[in-house]
Formats: sequence, C-alpha cells, structure tokens
Amino acid sequence: MTRASPRPGITDVARLAGVSLSTVSRAMNGNPTVDPSLVERVRAAASELGYTANPVARSLVLGRTQTVAVVIPDLANPTFQAILRGLSRAAAADGFHILVADSAEDHAEELALARTTRLRTDGVILCAPRMSEEQLRALLPELSPAVVINRDPQPETPVVAADYRAGLRMLIDHVVGLGHRRLAYLAGAPRSVSNRARRDAIAEAVAATDGLVVEELAAGVDFDSGTAAADPVLASGATAVLAFNDLVAMGLLSALTARGADVPGRISIAGFDDIPFAAYTTPPLTTAAVPAAEIGASAWRAMHDQLSGEAPTEMRTFVPSLIARGSTGDAPE
Repeated sequence: MTRASPRPGITDVARLAGVSLSTVSRAMNGNPTVDPSLVERVRAAASELGYTANPVARSLVLGRTQTVAVVIPDLANPTFQAILRGLSRAAAADGFHILVADSAEDHAEELALARTTRLRTDGVILCAPRMSEEQLRALLPELSPAVVINRDPQPETPVVAADYRAGLRMLIDHVVGLGHRRLAYLAGAPRSVSNRARRDAIAEAVAATDGLVVEELAAGVDFDSGTAAADPVLASGATAVLAFNDLVAMGLLSALTARGADVPGRISIAGFDDIPFAAYTTPPLTTAAVPAAEIGASAWRAMHDQLSGEAPTEMRTFVPSLIARGSTGDAPE
C-alpha cells in the first residue's frame, strides 16, 4: 500500500514564501496591514503546495486560540449589542472569533467570567465593567492583554470610552434652552461609571445655571425601570426628564402616555445612546447619540495591536452628539 504524502502545513508555506508564520496567517486571513506583494507571494506558495488553512493546526502552531473574550453587563441592552457588532466584525476581518459572556449586572459574576474566559482565549475585553476601580486595577494584570470599554484610564491597559459627561451636559443645555428649570434625572446602575459621569455633568450644570434644580430618582437600565418611574416623575414636579438611557426613556414615555400625560406639552423626555428604536417612538425620542459600533471596532484595534506586539493608544474617547427630536419641547408656562 502506498502511503499518502503528508498534508502541507503553514510552516511549509512560510518556508517556500520566505516569510514568518504570522505573516502567512495574516495574509491568508486577508489582513489589510500585510503588504500586497507579500500576500501574493504567500498565496502563490500556498497554491503551489496545495495548502488550505486548518484553523486548529494554525492555533497550535501560533500558540493562540484566535479567540478573544468579551465580558458585558447585559446582552439585552441594544447599545452593548451595537458595540459587540462593531467589535466582532472588526475581529472577523483579522481572522479572530469572539467569545461573549454576559455578567447580568453582577460584579462578582463579572470577575469570575473575566478570569475563566481568559484561560480559554488570547485576551479579554471588558465592556463597561461594573466592578470597583480597585477590583479592576487588581484584575487587569491577570487578564493581559486586555482592553476596557467605558471606564476611566487604566495603567498599561488601553481604554475606549464615550464621554458621557459631555453627552449629558449637551442634553441639559438643550432642555434649559427650551426654558426648563426643574428637571428629574432617572439614575442608572449604581456601579456604572457612566452613571457617575452623568451625575458629574448634572452637578456642573446646576452650579453654572441660575435657578436650575435637578432631582435624582432611582431607576435602572431597562424599559421596566422607566415604566416604574412614572409616578415618582409626576410627583417630582419636573417639566423635563433626563433618562439614563433610551430604554429607560422609552419605558417612561410609554407609562406617561398611558396616564394621558402630554409629551412634550406637559413634560419633556430625553434618553441617551440613540439606539435604533429611538427615532420611531411617539413622539420620536431626543437623545445623545453614542457611536457604539465605532467604539467596538476601536476596542478591537487596541486588542489586535497588543496581540501583534504593537503599542496601542492608551485612551480613546468618543464624544456623543445631540439628536433633538419631538420628545422635548418648550417648558409649560
């Protein structure tokens, strides 16, 4: 019996093309950072040898899983979905897969997931982690390479974030410009750093604006949180409400409409994030648009730089933009 010839591997392609193993991998995956002449040489060598990529063998050769974990607080949140979409598409273009873990807003579960997923992947991206600053700084060296989304700058770990303070200040200035002076803020998750940033924006605006009063009301991060806040909002006497996010704003809008409250005639409502449904509520929702998909893609670039041995940018910040729609109007007289 004639023994079959051994199947050509990535090492054979690298040897014939005269390039490194990592160059073969990136060229075969269509990575745009590889010089076109090298790509042509690698593909010609692969064609001559009859080589086709074997993902399992490639991972063993390179000592990588070609997978990165992403730990998020709430997979049902459309903003996190958009971040994940931008991140996963960018990762796929570089030949990587994404392992998603949902901590369900539980910071202890978040810590456990970050550690266990790192054992099975090449790195971890923490999206809006709810753990304390002390816990985060102690954890990050264990996870390296790591990237953090929507937190304060971290030592030796890249951070990609939206400027939630600037975004909420835009919304406050918008409703103040419409004559509103008594506002309510529906607060988000207590451990959320972006919630703290929003509170900082409120304190700044109150200090700078004569007669401005903002009452903080406990709420949450989902549609039901906004629905449950309807009675406290009406009792507050506020003429405009700033919700933690669009889901909360939509829940409030639905509940107030059911009670016969005119929006924006009696009370104006503003959300945050500009999720896909925000433009289609009745009335359409005023909000601060966060470029979530771009944030996800930027987080991937920061991770890929580390996996490629390059130094990533330590901090990149995206400033939201004001989207004024029909849910905000002039303050009632």
